[in-house]
Amino acid sequence: MRRRNFIKGAMAAVPLAVTFRLPENLLPGKSGKSHTTLRTTQDEAGLTESKRAQEQAEKSKLELKPIQLPPPEKSGGKTVLEALWLRRTNRNIKAEPLSPQIMSNLLWAAFGINRGEGELIRGKPGRTAASASNSQEMDLYVALQEGVYLYEPLKHVLLPVAAGDFRSRASRRQSGLNAPVRIFFVVDLGRYILDGQPDPRIKDPEVQKSYYFVATGLIAQNIYLYAASAGLAAWFHNCDRENTPAEFRLRPEQKVLFAMTVGYPA
Repeated sequence: MRRRNFIKGAMAAVPLAVTFRLPENLLPGKSGKSHTTLRTTQDEAGLTESKRAQEQAEKSKLELKPIQLPPPEKSGGKTVLEALWLRRTNRNIKAEPLSPQIMSNLLWAAFGINRGEGELIRGKPGRTAASASNSQEMDLYVALQEGVYLYEPLKHVLLPVAAGDFRSRASRRQSGLNAPVRIFFVVDLGRYILDGQPDPRIKDPEVQKSYYFVATGLIAQNIYLYAASAGLAAWFHNCDRENTPAEFRLRPEQKVLFAMTVGYPA
């Protein structure tokens, strides 16, 4: 076999190795958009999307209007003893909305103001449920079908927090998803103040835990008793503590503890 024909045969038997070369502007160390630049662009796009979602959430919040509650009633309903006999957990609740007056009475009974400025305790008006050193560390976030509101007891008003139906965050069960009211118990640890505080343990996390769990129980019992007095169904339970803080725009010092569902019995 001639040398020329041998070389041609050998080349035909071996597959050609095909190589690809990145454009100069994509090679590391070259000018133009490097891999790092592309990654940065993607990250910036993600931040832009996050900012857009946040702006949309703020816009939806503005679509909600504060709900001025009527003054709470000072008479009516069953006696305390009758309410205690009737107090119970009832998960069978209608979707029918509560009347403004019932909502007003419910939130006032839970943690409203029951004493005027002449009876301030550590600079704060008295409430229907006790708290350690009158810290009043608990906030009630009220989830209705149209959105979430914060109960402001001084003006007895519901302040907009987030538009949308977040009632499902109150429980991992299917029960109560269509109930008209689901109340979230949120503690604000920033209200445990050491300055001028006769209780030096107020900043101890374990002591704080005992305080806000007791406060939660006192408020929950108020709700149970009012529900029994007014012929409502009530249910105290756990809630979604993972997603709720971001959706309710809570600060780092705020913690979601429990939730309670209230409505007319089915």
